[in-house]
Amino acid sequence: MWVLSGLVVMVGGFVLRLNPLVVVLSAALASGLAAGLQLVEIVSAFGKAFNDTRYVSVVWIVLPVIGLLERGGLQERAKTLISGLKGATLGRLLTGYLLLRQSTAALGLTSIAGHAQTVRPLVAPMAEAAAEAQGELAETDREQVKAMAAATDNVGLFFGEDIFIAIGSILLMKGFMEQQGIVLAPFDLSVWAIPTAGFALIIHGFRLWRLDRRISRKAPR
Repeated sequence: MWVLSGLVVMVGGFVLRLNPLVVVLSAALASGLAAGLQLVEIVSAFGKAFNDTRYVSVVWIVLPVIGLLERGGLQERAKTLISGLKGATLGRLLTGYLLLRQSTAALGLTSIAGHAQTVRPLVAPMAEAAAEAQGELAETDREQVKAMAAATDNVGLFFGEDIFIAIGSILLMKGFMEQQGIVLAPFDLSVWAIPTAGFALIIHGFRLWRLDRRISRKAPR
């Protein structure tokens, strides 16, 4: 009967609007101790549950790390770094990131970059600093630079990952084609994704070049 004490703790914690994480941990501890488990056994159960679902949990672990880095001045250091590089323009910086994102995604490394872990703390501040070095920025220009940094990540990932033969989108297309009576190997789909990625690189690169030129025109003569 005492094993159900965890439910009482959970209901009481939510009624009092306490921190959900603290409530769940307290409820698990109450049920575990009431069941006669040692504290080490309860902690081991937490560790096993975390390890079994680490493909979901690791993503959330990255976020507080990024927050601590930003609090420590990561964005300011990124801006200082890019400001000290000669010839580093907004277009060149984002085009380089586009090539990197597309190349790594084509190798199946889709999680090594992204909006939360790369664009917001690094790429966007660096792009903003490069644009500031080219000319005076209005608030709308700053927002467009940030949006273009996020769009560059999207384009690089979306059109690069289909080149990798074992990505989910390739398997989805293969299954859909088979339902329509068209049998294709995943390798065939990956090969035909290469020219699409090439055109995406050219088109988005042109958009970056146009934005680069527009920012440069605002530079004082």
